[in-house]
Amino acid sequence: MVSNDSEPTPLVGVSTYLERAQQGVWDVRAAFLPEQYLAGVTGSGGIALLLPPQDPEAADAAISGMDGLILTGGADVAPELYGEQRHPSTDPARRDRDAWELALFRAAERRHMPVLAICRGLQLVNVARGGTLQQHLPDSLGTERYRLGGGVFAENAITISDDTVLSEILGAGETHVHSYHHQGIGRLGKGLVVAARSDDGLVQAFVDASTPHIVGIQWHPEENADDRRLFENLVSEARAFAARRKEDAR
Repeated sequence: MVSNDSEPTPLVGVSTYLERAQQGVWDVRAAFLPEQYLAGVTGSGGIALLLPPQDPEAADAAISGMDGLILTGGADVAPELYGEQRHPSTDPARRDRDAWELALFRAAERRHMPVLAICRGLQLVNVARGGTLQQHLPDSLGTERYRLGGGVFAENAITISDDTVLSEILGAGETHVHSYHHQGIGRLGKGLVVAARSDDGLVQAFVDASTPHIVGIQWHPEENADDRRLFENLVSEARAFAARRKEDAR
């Protein structure tokens, strides 16, 4: 891990969620995140810092010393946030997490901080930009291909478009990814550009039209330890952000 004046070690905030946890005599809610996300950051030369849900007013201060942000996967974004009625298959609302991560994203946007939004994270960014979600893909697309259930990640083919930040990271054309979701992008949010689709037309990735610093993907790159390119790109962008922040402070 590099740590010197020219290439500072970047600090990457990673959103977590609160879940019931049991250990010995203890049965409490605790901050939870699969280790794979942390390995993606640390294995790419960054330092991962956990960001569990708390008062959204604290989001700006929470990331003030960080250099990058990862919005992670998990439960469905509340449909009330994009003006729709709840589908029977939509997860119970996690309002604490929705509010916290929306605040984190907006704080990162204001700073032009690099953001990697994964699965739920992509959906949350789309909602933050005024977009909508398809609440149950088996209804709208007629397929269960994206969520097999039982904690088993599906493998799906996607096609990455030319001439986007994502194609610079992963290359254009077809690739295979790990999927675990039953919702997807409906109407695309303001300022976002589709960077990948699957053969049924579902948006699999987007980038921001005005900045290279926001990349949203519908799949789970943390599940592929042999391909760290998305994490490596985020850490590289975060390192450049840290250098700029240090220069601005002089």
